[in-house]
Amino acid sequence: MLYPIIRNTLFVLPPETAHTISMKGLHLAAAMPFGKQLLAGSFQYKETDLSTSVFGLQFSNPVGLGAGFDKNAELINQIPNLGFGFMEVGTITPKPQEGNPKPRLFRLKKDLAIINRMGFNNDGSIAVVERLKNRNKQSKLIIGGNIGKNKWTPNEKANDDYIKVFKELYPYVDYFAVNVSSPNTENLRALQDKEPLMKLLGELKRLNIELQRPKPILLKIAPDLSNDQLDDIVEIALSLPLDGIIATNTTISRQGLITSPEVVSEIGAGGLSGKPLTKRSTEVIRYLNQKLGGSIPIIGVGGIHSTEDALEKLAAGASLIQLYTGFIYEGASLIADINNELIKRG
Repeated sequence: MLYPIIRNTLFVLPPETAHTISMKGLHLAAAMPFGKQLLAGSFQYKETDLSTSVFGLQFSNPVGLGAGFDKNAELINQIPNLGFGFMEVGTITPKPQEGNPKPRLFRLKKDLAIINRMGFNNDGSIAVVERLKNRNKQSKLIIGGNIGKNKWTPNEKANDDYIKVFKELYPYVDYFAVNVSSPNTENLRALQDKEPLMKLLGELKRLNIELQRPKPILLKIAPDLSNDQLDDIVEIALSLPLDGIIATNTTISRQGLITSPEVVSEIGAGGLSGKPLTKRSTEVIRYLNQKLGGSIPIIGVGGIHSTEDALEKLAAGASLIQLYTGFIYEGASLIADINNELIKRG
């Protein structure tokens, strides 16, 4: 396959530079004569119906692109060519922000992992909305809006930020992912505590009900929560009720890495994603699904690098799955591999 050559070439470059080039490459490929057809022919799965209805939305297939890859909705009309059934844009904040100082993105090649401390770098909700207005109306791609707060907004005022982005994105996205679990914005994870989380989600839920056509609201949680904290999430999810849960975000744990402790220590803080997260994210999915009795859909994300990883997430209780780090390491063929395996299994 061609992708290992492309990946190895990109991996010579700093990770954030490689990401920018990849984004531009997808734009260019789709803009070339017959480019979209070539991409579709290379990566899409066999023509068989994999559509599934989850939280009231019809997904053409259960494999999505996780938040963080296309933070600013720049590839919303190119991503369907790779075979994804849905994607999340963001995390989006009310005002533009540059994020944390560079370097802030690091590869752990031996672990098939990435550490990032991006810090919600994005163009702000107004700029993202302008791009979402150009969404291909004929596309079956479901688009979620992953929303957060600006780094300078204190937690006491965080709800205002989430509500502002919610209102601005509402006409242009199909569902919302409330991100209170990134480790890269100071004190953000404190919003996962029961009282502030209940208040935030309750306010968004009330606003959503007031609107003409309510959109599904999902909560994205960290893999580092204890069972007691997960029980709080379950209680909140059932009482509101939430439309869905995304499990999980990146981890602050560094246990079990092959990369030397010296290298990991030199990189410093940030969220770890990729293969080291596979087991823990699946454990969280299984725990939540058992506690919820299957009553609230779960999007499984974290360390999906193979069809086996995807099938484990689905077997644990996920209704949908998302790729990010696995997509970077394994390439777009992973999407077709997963979907073709699902077709084979009926």
